[in-house]
Amino acid sequence: MRTTQQLFSLAGKTALVTGGSRGLGLQMALALGEQGADVVISSRKQAELDEALAFLAEHGVTAHAIAADLARDEQVTALVDGALARLGHIDIVINNAGASWGAPAEDHPVEAWDKVMDLNIRSIFLVSQAVGKRSMIPRRYGRIINIASIAGLSGNPAGTMQTIAYNTSKGAVINFTRTLAGEWGAYGITVNAIAPGFFPSKMTKGILEKLGTETLARGVPLQRIGDSEDLKGATVLFASDAGKHITGQTLAVDGGVTAV
Repeated sequence: MRTTQQLFSLAGKTALVTGGSRGLGLQMALALGEQGADVVISSRKQAELDEALAFLAEHGVTAHAIAADLARDEQVTALVDGALARLGHIDIVINNAGASWGAPAEDHPVEAWDKVMDLNIRSIFLVSQAVGKRSMIPRRYGRIINIASIAGLSGNPAGTMQTIAYNTSKGAVINFTRTLAGEWGAYGITVNAIAPGFFPSKMTKGILEKLGTETLARGVPLQRIGDSEDLKGATVLFASDAGKHITGQTLAVDGGVTAV
């Protein structure tokens, strides 16, 4: 029987984190690296990846970076090729890359709808499919963590956000997670989702500036929004053998917003 420390260890494991150059993705990449995983991070911009590698190195984590636009199918393939070349195999995938768009539903551009859907759900399918077929299924082991959102669990309160494509895509991520977990459990692959509440990020910058951090925090039972540590525990649980009997689940990390 392994100790609790051994169950949470990621020593010898490999991981790919999309959208890993900043914000929540970088926080999760750091958590994996701190637990001993060999990590590849990806995002569209090489300059941001270089900054992220420097940040990780400052915290004792050596990682690899691959620039890729996951809205383009050929770059999904190139990313998986590159990650496998660097890591040999992929034990853990965190599907974090995403986008949002704010507009009233009646005026929401169809091009923006497609952009959000392509990155937020289509790319998750393509990355998971490629890694599953080429690494996880043959090895009969894998941990897939999809980043959903509490926006995928409900609509928006009146007078706040107008993000119909984003909410819809994150709802799709949640049911994608359940469905893939059911199909791939036979291969020893767990598939779970994390649904963050409000965290400071480039994506939430506009709503935080519009409503204010204090206003948003008043609606949270814990009276604060997320910080630079709050996704680490859930990430390591789902990525490690501590969570080996958890699959198809969505965990809200939101300070209690979805509980009330």
